[in-house]
Amino acid sequence: LAAKEEGSLAEVLVIAAALAVQDPRERPLDHAPAADAAQKRFADEKSDFLGFLKLWSFFEASLHHESNRKLHALCRQHFLSFTRMREWRDIHSQLKELAGELGWKAGQPRPADEIATSPILYAQVHRALAAGLLGNLGLRNEEGAAGDRRRPGVAPYIGARGVRFWIHPGSSLGKHRPQWIMTAEMTETTRLYGRSAAGIQPEWLEEVGA
Repeated sequence: LAAKEEGSLAEVLVIAAALAVQDPRERPLDHAPAADAAQKRFADEKSDFLGFLKLWSFFEASLHHESNRKLHALCRQHFLSFTRMREWRDIHSQLKELAGELGWKAGQPRPADEIATSPILYAQVHRALAAGLLGNLGLRNEEGAAGDRRRPGVAPYIGARGVRFWIHPGSSLGKHRPQWIMTAEMTETTRLYGRSAAGIQPEWLEEVGA
């Protein structure tokens, strides 16, 4: 709904569908370095959400140019679950059909690199996502860096209701570490992590939260 107002419906339909299924990117422990190398092309240092768009574009292009056998091989080569990729497409089709019933035309999503380099396009996509993720915001807490003995120099984020969390190690934002972020979900293992993160501008929260 927010994406329709922002003019980013095509992109957010893809991302919303991605968040509704298990991540198709696999990282088996015995092949972790190979998986990281193969999937590096899908990373975006500003936003893990744009990483979903890169992966979507890759699969869609392959779907229209490769045989079914080659497509399966390509997924294995990039450590992608073919089943989850198809499930992602199915959910996307359902969402796009619902949008169509409302008279909304989504069109084709714009390239992730184009969005990443355009402050206007980046804001349109991420403001729309923020409308559904206002409970998963974080402000970088520099004061906590010195006291973190497990990861010296890495500060946690302070989220809603004062919760402390860290960007998930699998995120492309690890080195970038924006001052303000939003995440798709919080998961707790050895500590509380925010998965699928993106840098945001705090003024967006006033606009969206209102």
